Amino acid sequence: MADHSISRTALTAVLVAASAALVARSWLQIQLIQNGMQEMLAKDVSFLVVPPILLLLLFPLWRGEKAFLKDQFRRPALTWRMAVTAIVVGILMRLMWWSQLIAGVSFGVYVSADPNAIVGPAISFSCVPPAVVFLGFFVMAFLVPLIEEVTHRGYVQSALQKRGAIVAVLASAAIFTIFHVPSSWPFAFFAGLVFGVQYWSTQSLWSSFISHATVNGLMLIDWRCLSIIWNPRPESIPIIGPGLVSVFLLTTCTAALLVVLRKMATEA
Repeated sequence: MADHSISRTALTAVLVAASAALVARSWLQIQLIQNGMQEMLAKDVSFLVVPPILLLLLFPLWRGEKAFLKDQFRRPALTWRMAVTAIVVGILMRLMWWSQLIAGVSFGVYVSADPNAIVGPAISFSCVPPAVVFLGFFVMAFLVPLIEEVTHRGYVQSALQKRGAIVAVLASAAIFTIFHVPSSWPFAFFAGLVFGVQYWSTQSLWSSFISHATVNGLMLIDWRCLSIIWNPRPESIPIIGPGLVSVFLLTTCTAALLVVLRKMATEA
């Protein structure tokens, strides 16, 4: 990692500002929903207040650390090979999530508590209006990864780099996880570990930012366009075929991800 000392005061300021911005966003989201705005749209619109709040609260800090922030996104670190690798990492992560979900349903780990739930599988693909999709991509695949990577890798992990890679990556992943809703903690922690390894290996935020943007972009497609309903009856579980295929895919994607991350670390 590049040698840059992040003071405890600076780190605290960044985390407090990020927390304050997210609290303001949550309040605005609730107000928008209560006024009749659709929940997903309110989630994206409300996030637009986060960047100006951070700029207002952290402008003195960021002005003094302009060189550090610029170095995190230095142009020479952005290569076609790195970008493609980062996209592949993001795709593998999303495939792993889908694989564990299908395996969990197939083997009865995830079971609907609703006795009237549609059995399925029923699959449909129909996106919300283009403007809503565009706003979603701008927020989820650009603003969120940018802010979270600067905060959790750029500041938190950099502040802990002198304690070694394991402590720095684990701690930044843990703090990254806390900033998410509890239902997403397992995947958020896993993602934080992957992004942390990328940041440690490449010494810039480009790789983790692109992977983060890829994961979020694929999630957005799931949320705004793709609908899959599958609630097999208890008597039909386990469903061996889909279960074994998904376990195989999960294992393959995990192995591929480890190979890519190891190669990335070796070439650093």
